[in-house]
Amino acid sequence: MKENPDFSLEYECGAHFVAGVDEAGRGPLCGPVVAAAVIFPNRDIEIPVVIRDSKQMTAHQRALACAWIKQNTIWAVAECSPAEIDEFNILWASMLAMERAVANLEHGVDFCLVDGNRVPQKMVGRAVVRGDAKSLSIAAASIIAKETRDAIMRELATQYPQYGWDKNAGYPTKSHLQAIEKYGINSHYRKSFGPIKERIKNETSHD
Repeated sequence: MKENPDFSLEYECGAHFVAGVDEAGRGPLCGPVVAAAVIFPNRDIEIPVVIRDSKQMTAHQRALACAWIKQNTIWAVAECSPAEIDEFNILWASMLAMERAVANLEHGVDFCLVDGNRVPQKMVGRAVVRGDAKSLSIAAASIIAKETRDAIMRELATQYPQYGWDKNAGYPTKSHLQAIEKYGINSHYRKSFGPIKERIKNETSHD
């Protein structure tokens, strides 16, 4: 597999306004799942920053790339709340967030390239497994989604500093699980997720 994504898949679509779509935050115990959609209106543009799978980039690279993408593409974000994740389950909440992100774009979309193995029902497009390693549009969406979600978690961390969300982004790290054990949960937690579900069950059984 090529190391750096390009526009090959976008050109294969035979459409001009192709949106790359990706999400961030399926694994954390708290916070929203965030999706982003990105259209490169000019694929001949010189790209002076690193754009690839956001998980393979440093925080500094992601910040630079995010700023450049926002200035040079058509983009939008959307989210599904913890309550919606509990209602629909994380898979369907991720699909809904993607649909919302595409709907939020200020320009109509001809076709979508969606990271993963499934295209949301309301979108016309193609699912691309490991898409953020293949398509520049998907990689750009993965960067925007991750940067947006991380910023949300940093903001929430100012209200709830005891959980370390600014460092763990809500993922079940050892220190995060210890903080939950000590301080309990709040409305930002996903009550359908294993460790949280188990805690609620135990608390209920002790009442």
